[in-house]
Amino acid sequence: MEMRELTIEDYDAIIELWRESGISHRPKGRDSREEMEKQMGLIPELFLGAFEGSVLVGVVIGTDDTRKGWVNRLAVRPDHGRRGIGTALLREMEERLRRRGNRIIGVLIETPNEASERFFEKMGYEPYGSIAYLSKRDSDEV
Repeated sequence: MEMRELTIEDYDAIIELWRESGISHRPKGRDSREEMEKQMGLIPELFLGAFEGSVLVGVVIGTDDTRKGWVNRLAVRPDHGRRGIGTALLREMEERLRRRGNRIIGVLIETPNEASERFFEKMGYEPYGSIAYLSKRDSDEV
């Protein structure tokens, strides 16, 4: 397995991997090709992929709001699970977020997703039960 920063040329493979993994995405909003290209241009080091040969087998996106780092959209192809790919991607993303000055790293998981919750707890993340996530969106597609 090789890890490298993703580029817009990887866009179709990213979307396909998310579909195969059951990760929701907003192709007309924040996950459109245009928006992803902008995001990749701003913080390319936080778009990370795992490859076997030329095949994208895992992906993770990080964001940094200057107060805390966030792990987003960690996904591994279902037929490549339990090989340490998700662990390697998460550890590398955590290191990249720490180098940017983040001392708190968070993750939001769409429920129900017990497998993701167990994975992150195994990796040292603790549920913070007193937080309710609310959002205001310009549309359902963003």
